[in-house]
Amino acid sequence: MTNQVTTFADGQEQPERILLVDDNPTNLQVLFQTLEGRGYNLLVAKDGETAISIAIKALPELILLDIMMPGIDGYEVCRRLKNDPTTKEIPIIFLSALGETKDKVRGLDLGAVDYISKPFQAEEVIARVNTHITIDRLRREVQAQKDALERELEVVAKVQYDLLPKRLPEIKGMKLSAYYKTSRYAGGDYYDIIELPDERWGFMVADAEGHSTPAAVRMAMTCALLRGYPGAASNPDEVLKDLNKTLCKVVGMSFITAIFAVYDGRDNSLRIVKAGHMDPLLYRPSKGETVEIPCEGTYAMGIEQYDEVPVTETRLQSGDRLLFYTDGLTEQFNPEGEMYGLERLCRQLSKDHGDSPKEILDAIVDDAERFAKGLPADDDQALLLCVVA
Repeated sequence: MTNQVTTFADGQEQPERILLVDDNPTNLQVLFQTLEGRGYNLLVAKDGETAISIAIKALPELILLDIMMPGIDGYEVCRRLKNDPTTKEIPIIFLSALGETKDKVRGLDLGAVDYISKPFQAEEVIARVNTHITIDRLRREVQAQKDALERELEVVAKVQYDLLPKRLPEIKGMKLSAYYKTSRYAGGDYYDIIELPDERWGFMVADAEGHSTPAAVRMAMTCALLRGYPGAASNPDEVLKDLNKTLCKVVGMSFITAIFAVYDGRDNSLRIVKAGHMDPLLYRPSKGETVEIPCEGTYAMGIEQYDEVPVTETRLQSGDRLLFYTDGLTEQFNPEGEMYGLERLCRQLSKDHGDSPKEILDAIVDDAERFAKGLPADDDQALLLCVVA
């Protein structure tokens, strides 16, 4: 007979443990003899309190639990074990001579996985035990793989956050704030600010297709290409063309939307290029409303090389609020299926939150979270806000 085993954290394999609980010595003997020699480590308890104590200490892979016992009955034992985080995942099979459907339903409602009726039939006992031991073994293997994957994703997420600017630079005549949140662990959104010659700065916001590790890898590629760009990166169209040329070779069947703008602090001019991305938003106090800066743009990066990239030029004024963002915020849903949308974002950007970029962004994020009513975001979110002094 091949042993049924569990592999522990230290790599050692031990027989899977089954706790037999019955106040009747004859029933215990029958169960023990039925399962003996089949590769299991059999534990025995003759009452409910002892069963609970053994279950907490030994953490068996399965419990065969009698219902009618002196002291606390099997229902109460099951209830306590399922309410204890350390034992709630242990599968429990009830042993009972009770034939009423309501009795079985009660046990299943408490968390039991099955019933074995008395008097015991050896073939039935063996079949049900083997089935639930196998199911639980597979559950534990899946959970172990899931835990390992989550640990890997946490590492990826940390590496990704390390790629973002450690702190935003000080730009003469402009205040900055940024917000970044992944839908879960690592994500594909990205923002960056690079210093250029002659009081110019480059602002990048990008969104790699998908979520988790593949998107994070594409995000890291974009970051590396931008920061490693040869030359001054002062011509935004050339930057986007060169980034896309490389990404077309490595990204494959995915894409990256992006917007890149070069700001010149000497005259507050802004030159913008975009690839499949949303237009930036501009709030101008003199007009009292937020509007999109219409940018012709081109298609997303990673699809095919560009012949040319249109450049949009504009000039900022004192008090202007310029927001670059990804669609994870505007496409945030609430439980009613409504989308946060561009209109709400524009309305929040237009509100009087003072001239602190952080306070303005905080108000926008808070409003979106109130709108979502606790529903987790389906997509990553990145926002970069510039306020002209």
